[in-house]
Amino acid sequence: MNPSTALARVLVDELVRCGLAEAVIAPGSRSTPLALALVAHPDVRVHVRIDERSASFLALGLARASRCPVAVVCTSGTAAANFHPAVLEADESGVPLLVLTADRPPELRGTGANQTVDQIGLYGGAVRMFTEVGTADAVPGMVAYWRSLACRVWGAASGGRPGPVHVNVAFRDPLTPDEPGPVDWTEPLEGREGGRPWIARPGPRSEPVPFALPWCERGVIVCGDGDYDPVPFLALAELTGWPLLAEPTSNARRDGSVSTYRQLLACPAFAAGHVPEFVVSVGRPNLSRQVSAFLRRAERHVVVTAGAAGDPRAALGNAFADPVRTATDVVAAVAPPEGVSWDAPRRTDWSRSWRRAEEAARGALDGVLDGEEWVSEPRLARDLASQAPAGSLLFAGSSMPIRDLDATMRSRCGVRLVGNRGVSGIDGTVSTAVGAALAHQRDGGGQAFALLGDLAMLHDQNGLIIGPGEPRPKLAVVVVNNDGGGIFSGLEQAGHPDFERVFGTPHGVSMEQVAAVSGVPYARVEWAADLPKALMGEGLRIVEVRTDRQGGAALRRRLQLAVDGAVERLG
Repeated sequence: MNPSTALARVLVDELVRCGLAEAVIAPGSRSTPLALALVAHPDVRVHVRIDERSASFLALGLARASRCPVAVVCTSGTAAANFHPAVLEADESGVPLLVLTADRPPELRGTGANQTVDQIGLYGGAVRMFTEVGTADAVPGMVAYWRSLACRVWGAASGGRPGPVHVNVAFRDPLTPDEPGPVDWTEPLEGREGGRPWIARPGPRSEPVPFALPWCERGVIVCGDGDYDPVPFLALAELTGWPLLAEPTSNARRDGSVSTYRQLLACPAFAAGHVPEFVVSVGRPNLSRQVSAFLRRAERHVVVTAGAAGDPRAALGNAFADPVRTATDVVAAVAPPEGVSWDAPRRTDWSRSWRRAEEAARGALDGVLDGEEWVSEPRLARDLASQAPAGSLLFAGSSMPIRDLDATMRSRCGVRLVGNRGVSGIDGTVSTAVGAALAHQRDGGGQAFALLGDLAMLHDQNGLIIGPGEPRPKLAVVVVNNDGGGIFSGLEQAGHPDFERVFGTPHGVSMEQVAAVSGVPYARVEWAADLPKALMGEGLRIVEVRTDRQGGAALRRRLQLAVDGAVERLG
């Protein structure tokens, strides 16, 4: 066996012992040892993609949905640079990703050798750990070094603050296992007996000591995007009567939450009469300007870190979100105020006023949406979230899809919502949705859906290209096609004379054309009553809804006016 093959097989075997179950490969020559070691391992499901950017976002989706590190492999050169957007998203959203980049050996770097760039520290501070493995030299102790390093890499990706790690692996020729090297590898490659990792992983983390919240009638709980358990915060809301404002990808928008908070906080009369004294926030509450303004008005703001998921160390560092810089306390977990219990849950004028406003706003909003039989963008978001069967996964695209879900989605259980909210880019969304669906269904989950805009789809059409024999998801990609960038129609840029060219960016491409090029089934929906039938089906498919950008912006203004009127009538 040649040294490069030995190195790759040991790294893959040790990562599998740590828990690796999924890997994505972008084809290339220099990464041959790693690619062949992965496809040969019986405990790894391998996915192959021709485009490195698509491959990295596919791995991101797999890791996001499974909550377990996923490896993504590429060759040297610009291939590694194409991983960078997914690495940034994994960093900001705390997704464990093992980025394995093959590289030229040191003697070929800086010499003008083909397909060679400086890959040392390529992703800067976006990774939890960078390591240059070094070349596979046939000297004693290398196997122990490789296995120990693999365990460190796994721990860095999946530890107290999950995220991406970068492993740069230099391979010398020969690169295929059947080619003899200048030196045959003689050291045994075996790991620990019984399939154990080289370094035993620590046991369950201790539960953090909760911070006892003070009692305050005018309290509010804000659940932002993040992969944490929402149940403690739902329980806190039930106990205290504090309204719970939940972004869709917090997965806390369940019974008892305020589903219309976006419109309520934009209503001047309501906002003026509902200034909070105390706010508890968790996750990344950065989706709406209304919530940002609301947080600025609180006298005290307690931020619960990732420690709410069981890591007390998170509160000691900078792993918390405070986008409006109003945090007064940062804690790992919280406990209800003294005197509040299930025997005596609090109900106050404050809590009752929020509930009355929610009921009025919900009725007004649904009345406007149900008043038309055609499928508008806001109604599509509401109905898709409502009609998805229990056990489904819904991937929310950036820009308007996630905002329309935030504005219209009713409170419900049984659907897991995810999205690339770390950096909130529109790149890689198709690939991420495919990866999330594959992981969701491998774990026994049901159907998967994605709600994307047309620009996001066009930006990542390669995500639809899945080779024969590759694992394929049951995923309906629902695309809102308003021929451009709809989000800008509701922002201050809309009045600029060059708006349509610079911000609207019309393209004239139908999703039927995209489906034809990709070879996936296609359906178009015009009427709301036809949506349930269109969502039925197997495999990867596209459902297109064509809308008008100006009409969508006008409808959103009508929704706000309807809520304003309903709240004013409450007195």
